[in-house]
Amino acid sequence: MPETGMIRKLACVSLIALLAACGSAPVGPGFYRVERGDTLSKIARSHRQSVQSIARWNNLTNPDNIEVGQVLRVEPPNGAASTSGAVRSNGSSSASATPRPAPADNAASAAPASSISLVWPTSGTVIRGFDGGNSKGIDISAPAGTPVVAAAAGTVVYAGNGLRGYGNLLILKHNTEYLTAYAHNRVLLVKEGDTVAQGQKIAEVGDTDTNRVMLHFELRYQGRSIDPSRALPPR
Repeated sequence: MPETGMIRKLACVSLIALLAACGSAPVGPGFYRVERGDTLSKIARSHRQSVQSIARWNNLTNPDNIEVGQVLRVEPPNGAASTSGAVRSNGSSSASATPRPAPADNAASAAPASSISLVWPTSGTVIRGFDGGNSKGIDISAPAGTPVVAAAAGTVVYAGNGLRGYGNLLILKHNTEYLTAYAHNRVLLVKEGDTVAQGQKIAEVGDTDTNRVMLHFELRYQGRSIDPSRALPPR
């Protein structure tokens, strides 16, 4: 891998870890927060479940695509049976005779358990949407210097350009569950520790560390990237 590509990959891992750390919160019984180095098969073995069961309980279309900070259900919802089963002494498999207790339903599964009301972080045209894989957010094209505003009230937990590939970056923490990230800004107008109001100007659209003028905008729920367009008003 070329050196530039390796740096960008490491920067992406660093951003995911930072976002996950900022948004981490205790998880309920029956749930597990993904840590660096985890794979779904490793998590399944640790919790004596099958990969297929965990993928089904969390609506994972690609079991290889899990993220640091993502919260996964690792026990059957509402006492439903697991496909892993218990192994008899003769080697055959059957469902466990003792059902597991239903886990507390207070952590993230496939969809956020709570919602957040956002405003658009800038005017302009969405030129790339969220896909959960290559695109962890949306890209909005706008003229250089266009105001970037806080999509919701919160606290600035990161302001800088130390993550290569994201340029001048801001990360806002809104509560224990939600974060938003704003990348490629021309200038940052707030600093770490600042409290901002929804709609407050926090930066200006730019092209730092990218080949076109745009804002890259992400929404994270409990460290997991989700489609920000679902929380933004229609326009």
